[in-house]
Amino acid sequence: MGVDYYKVLGVDKNATDDELKKAYRKLAMKWHPDKNPNNKKEAEAKFKQISEAYEVLSDPQKRQVYDQYGEEGLKGQVPPPDAGGPGGASFFQTGEGPNVFRFNPRNADDIFTEFFGFSSPFGGMGGGGGGSMRGGSRFSSGMFGDDMFSSFGESRPMSSGPRKAPPIENALPCSLEELYKGTTKKMKISREIADASGRTLPVEEILTIDIKPGWKKGTKITFPEKGNEQPNVVPADLIFKVDEKPHSVFTRDGNDLVVTQKISLADALTGYTVRITTLDGRTLTIPINNVIHPNYEEVVPREGMPIPKEPSKRGNLRIKFNIKFPTRLTAEQKAGIKKVLVDGKLAS
Repeated sequence: MGVDYYKVLGVDKNATDDELKKAYRKLAMKWHPDKNPNNKKEAEAKFKQISEAYEVLSDPQKRQVYDQYGEEGLKGQVPPPDAGGPGGASFFQTGEGPNVFRFNPRNADDIFTEFFGFSSPFGGMGGGGGGSMRGGSRFSSGMFGDDMFSSFGESRPMSSGPRKAPPIENALPCSLEELYKGTTKKMKISREIADASGRTLPVEEILTIDIKPGWKKGTKITFPEKGNEQPNVVPADLIFKVDEKPHSVFTRDGNDLVVTQKISLADALTGYTVRITTLDGRTLTIPINNVIHPNYEEVVPREGMPIPKEPSKRGNLRIKFNIKFPTRLTAEQKAGIKKVLVDGKLAS
């Protein structure tokens, strides 16, 4: 694939537009040549590569070609999907033959200027109005010092673009069985979308959420920009946050499952067999021959919750006991117990 644009920006292949913008903002600020006067050549190369990666991945059509064919597809060695379709000419320049397209990266300084929402805040440009990395930086280093970088910072770009609405968070209740086995949930949402004239109209959508085995309470699933559309506002991200419903038998402790069995004092002293139906419907039979004291805990390996990052592994099942002591004993019973425990040397 040649250059891995995802690695260049330090994002994964499912990165959202917002994640791409954050990555570009951080890296472009770090590697702008005027920010690195002592290693300007290296900075120029990195800055150019960062800009090229952002230009490709932030454009749906270019990103589709890159994901499918790699850098070779962008260079025109294979035809992109939907070649010649609407808007194609704005993304690719015709090369040799009717179905061959070539991607010509834009000027890195132009991308930087466009992204941060200003055209010429520093007066004269070092490389002229159409300056490029080949012709020198468009910003004069004397006017582009540390103070200027810190004035708009990584987290607060100066942009004249629309503001983004704050995220909308909703609880996503899941049973312990669903979190154990994994499931798919369909969520119907209603939202306002804007037409070409700016008028809004209500629509309903079905969102599909794949719950992975072992997901924990608090796990967030984000649907970018699925909030209401409004003029001059980027729609809010819609976030679903996993909530765990109480279970009648098990409680969860990290990746472990915990169950408490109520048993008699006689069973605690003479032996007990635990029978448990697992969250996926199996029956476990666990004989316990040890004396079960009030703090006793039986651990059954690998019968807990799946571990999300290692689905083949599981936590443990921990069995605790609630020993029911008799409320009263007859004199005869007391004598009998004393004979067994004391005279039989079992008191210790």
